[in-house]
Amino acid sequence: MDFKVIYETYVDMVYRICFTYMKNVPDTEDAVQEVFVKLLRHGLLFDNQEHVKAWLIVTASNHCKNMLKYWWRKRKNLEDYVEIIGDSQIVVDETMEMILNLPVKYKTVVYLYYYEGYNSTQIGEMLGKPPSTIRSDLRLARNILKKKMEEGL
Repeated sequence: MDFKVIYETYVDMVYRICFTYMKNVPDTEDAVQEVFVKLLRHGLLFDNQEHVKAWLIVTASNHCKNMLKYWWRKRKNLEDYVEIIGDSQIVVDETMEMILNLPVKYKTVVYLYYYEGYNSTQIGEMLGKPPSTIRSDLRLARNILKKKMEEGL
């Protein structure tokens, strides 16, 4: 596969995944760049398009998690970036804002299930977890989101 084709096909998806973790445009862009640099270093030895997509999703998630562990990084609220988000590729409505504020283990699963269309078995394979754990995480995340939505009424 050609790197340019892979990049053009998946850059928006990788951007959205990274944005769910980083919550700001500059860090998201840095993360996306690093994911594609890792792809170049890894080589383009994939079985098919789904393998490429799965590799990019897992790599983007892991890279962002690692970035968030850095000691100098301060976690900020989404509201701190309202002006920046307005110009980004991500539409942040109330639901997306609630998803962005979920704990990391739920945020990834919810995003992959509802926004990328993967089922629990596929997500489990990507994240190295049993499908039952993924379904449990989805259920717990939906409960958290339901409570937040009810509080907003």
